[in-house]
Amino acid sequence: MIKIQKKDFSVDNEIKILKDSYSNVGAVNSFIGYVRDLNNSKDVKYLELEVYKEMAIKELSNLREKGMQKWDLSDCLIIHRYGKLYVNEKIVLVCCFSEHRKNSFEACKFIMDFLKKDAPFWKKEFYTEGSDWLQNIS
Repeated sequence: MIKIQKKDFSVDNEIKILKDSYSNVGAVNSFIGYVRDLNNSKDVKYLELEVYKEMAIKELSNLREKGMQKWDLSDCLIIHRYGKLYVNEKIVLVCCFSEHRKNSFEACKFIMDFLKKDAPFWKKEFYTEGSDWLQNIS
């Protein structure tokens, strides 16, 4: 499942909804990304994330399918927020559901590496003084 949204989400609720559908799942690996208060030696006040939503849904759907097939996942959830996000707010959740832990770990890392480097999201950090657009890096 792919969700691109402004609103916050409950990690527990999102995992429970999918986990309850699969009695074969023995492993759920998740990554949660948050807005940090410090980046590049600057005090971060908030981020603004922009997204090309249609492209992001297409790209993330393809990414999800690759991960599902390569690591034999039962399911995969990717939630990515956009808009104005303050320090300590959640940005992203990736959850990979599989029978065994190795598959879920590897798939989650693969998906996060793509999100950090190639996903069509753009971040602008706002500091105590000034702001910067961030480059996507792995």
